Amino acid sequence: MRDAKAGETLLLVNFEHQPADTPYRSSHAVYVREGATERWSGDHLPAVMRKRLLSLRAFSADGSMIDADVVEGRDAEPLIERLFGDSSVAYIHAHYAKPGCYAARIDRA
Repeated sequence: MRDAKAGETLLLVNFEHQPADTPYRSSHAVYVREGATERWSGDHLPAVMRKRLLSLRAFSADGSMIDADVVEGRDAEPLIERLFGDSSVAYIHAHYAKPGCYAARIDRA
């Protein structure tokens, strides 16, 4: 995950990031660099998320929302730890709070 460079082509597509059969089932817009072949995988938040306001939403294994909050990306780790402090939280979805695109799923380590 990184910001696009000037001149790179981006595709705005719809992505079903919450397929659970609950009221929280959801899809949202995501930008993908044309020709991208890899998805992000790592044990830390990438720089692109650290410099934006994030909406973090904690979900149970069955896809029900348990908790949510908004945080500056550079300050997200303590909130992620707090959300995962609840044993019923299975994963967290991160959205960019401005303009609101889906960013990533955060799983327990």
